[in-house]
Amino acid sequence: QVQLVESGGGLVQAGGSLRLSCAASGRTFSNYAMAWFRQPPGKEREYVTSISWSDGYTNYADLVKGRFTISRDNAKNAVDLQMNSLKPEDTAVYYCALSLVAHHSPWDRDYDYWGQGTQVTVSS
Repeated sequence: QVQLVESGGGLVQAGGSLRLSCAASGRTFSNYAMAWFRQPPGKEREYVTSISWSDGYTNYADLVKGRFTISRDNAKNAVDLQMNSLKPEDTAVYYCALSLVAHHSPWDRDYDYWGQGTQVTVSS
């Protein structure tokens, strides 16, 4: 079994920055991908970004491209999401996800494990 634990959410003013972290534990694996999704209030969960663990290849949704950066910490088995130039429409619960297959699917059904989510609120 795999456990994913997110941290780093909170309240920030528009234009500000936040850094989320997701630590994975529970089993060892090699060729996989980790991703961030988010669920805005009253909306469905949507893809934000993902990273392949083996080669570090990244992919971003157009809405966050140029503002968000995903990175991995091999030593901690963790993935971070640096969010800059935040906008009120970035307000959402942010979820970390892990796929046992390395891909950059934007569909949440393609991911095997999920964290509990962390709230990010951007005030105008």
